[in-house]
Amino acid sequence: MSININKIRSSIPQIIMIGDYPPIIQSIMDYDFLCQKESPSIQAIIGANKRGQRYFWGKKEILIPFYNNLDETPNHLNDRINLFLNVTSARRVNFTSEITVNALKNIMGGVIFAENIPEKNTLGLLEIIKNKDIFLIGPSSVGLLIPGKLKLGAIGGVEPRQLYNPVLYNPGNIAVFSASGGMTNELINIVSGFGKRISFCLSFGADRFPLTTPVDAILTAENDPKTTHIVYFGELGGTDEYEIVKLVRSGKIKKPIIAYIGGSISDHFPTPPQFGHAKALAKDKLETAKEKLEALKRSGVKTASSFTEYVKLIKSIPDVSKDIFAVDVNYLDLHIRKKALFASSISKETPSGVEILGEDQLTLSKNNSFSYIVSSMLLGRKIRSKELEEFTDLTLKLLVDNGPSVSGALNTIITARAGKDLVSSLAAGLLTIGKRFGGSVNGAADNWLNGVSSNINAHDFVEEFAKNAKIIEGIGHKKYRIDNPDPRVIELVKWSTKLKSGKFLKFARSIEAITSEKKANLILNVDGAMAAIFLDILSEKEGFSLKELKELTKVEFFNAFFVIPRSVGFIAHYLDQERLDEGLFRLPTEEISYVKRP
Repeated sequence: MSININKIRSSIPQIIMIGDYPPIIQSIMDYDFLCQKESPSIQAIIGANKRGQRYFWGKKEILIPFYNNLDETPNHLNDRINLFLNVTSARRVNFTSEITVNALKNIMGGVIFAENIPEKNTLGLLEIIKNKDIFLIGPSSVGLLIPGKLKLGAIGGVEPRQLYNPVLYNPGNIAVFSASGGMTNELINIVSGFGKRISFCLSFGADRFPLTTPVDAILTAENDPKTTHIVYFGELGGTDEYEIVKLVRSGKIKKPIIAYIGGSISDHFPTPPQFGHAKALAKDKLETAKEKLEALKRSGVKTASSFTEYVKLIKSIPDVSKDIFAVDVNYLDLHIRKKALFASSISKETPSGVEILGEDQLTLSKNNSFSYIVSSMLLGRKIRSKELEEFTDLTLKLLVDNGPSVSGALNTIITARAGKDLVSSLAAGLLTIGKRFGGSVNGAADNWLNGVSSNINAHDFVEEFAKNAKIIEGIGHKKYRIDNPDPRVIELVKWSTKLKSGKFLKFARSIEAITSEKKANLILNVDGAMAAIFLDILSEKEGFSLKELKELTKVEFFNAFFVIPRSVGFIAHYLDQERLDEGLFRLPTEEISYVKRP
């Protein structure tokens, strides 16, 4: 499985992390930053129970999005991902890697960091990628490094001080390979210590059945036009070196190889010892360091009988690199950064004032309507459509109040008459908002979204709720009926004719057609209508996918469009009661029916 290094060089690395490993992730971020890339190569992290994680981009913090699984990642993200790094545990590696290579159509390959993976699982992964143009490195690999282009793993180090090494950024002509992660990084340091540069470097991992074998790695170097020399550090155990010998003798490998095989001390033990790696055990004479080194030497490979001699051979390699890379001196203190206590993607203070969504507050306020600013801030980015601005404006007006009898306004009035202040009275009203009053916009959005995405028919949808004795949020009203509809809903539906598809509103109306037959007041209420039309606007005009809309329901985005205008109404009722000054309210006893529980 030869890797097309040139293909990676000519691409823009877009990495998805399978699992969360902060030191490795931060090291890749730092590497990209020191490479002077405009943005990080890591696009997302698959991990549980988070929406995002802050990482440093230079000295500033940025947010990398989290998703529970690849089903939740946006389609546009999946389309651009071309590499992955799997840092999950050994028991989850197979499952997660298989899903990744099958789900991402533009994936070129990935690295598996975990060790102690059952050998049958590794062989299973080989079977999965057998007919795919995909490379996998590992298990137990620190990764792949292409200077100035890609750091896929812990390779090169995870501490900022380790990443100041110029060899990591300045491309050269020497390919470096080792099973050991520690030795891989040591060889990088040796090469850079002599002022030389590497073309690429990888650690194929020390398991008995690495997905990218030493032979694969050396053939990759042979096919790489930037590589002129190969530095190989092998170990006792296994027979990969004999395959290399065959390829050298057949002329399929022509580039000079400098090789050393670690573990010659094992010859002095009465029985073969097991070294640190799973593969580092000579089961017979052919697998000993001495025999493998001799075989390589006879084939014409430059070999060293000691590590000191090996280092001298590396020093003798001619260096073709003429470029000089130096890490910006302004960033040689990345190791002393400190994370902030809080993060905000909405606004920030500047010396000249406040910026909202990247724009000066005064400029934003002068050039845009209140509804534009509200919808943009709630969405977390500037809106793109006039329709969303218009509909937000309409809902802010229509939902500002619904009379003093509704629970929220009544609670505000009672609290105000008890002598409480404005904030307390407002809070009393707001705390009544929930599934039965006002807070059903989000629940309704979730209902319509689930219905449309599952392609369920309206009858089955209603029956599912009835079977579970659950109310359908977005349906039903205390006052209005099918023969006496809510005028606000009529106005909202009338506005919706500006949209093309309106698939969410159509679904909501199909539910209403069934429920209103059962009971006249089970109509599409203002919460349900708002939710459906907002979904249609976000889908049609703002380009939101079903996955992205689902994320909005999770954070209660839609309820905000009830809370904001109704807060104005609650405040108005508070001020009205202050002016009227009618004193403490006491509910008449005849309004309470005393009953015995059965």
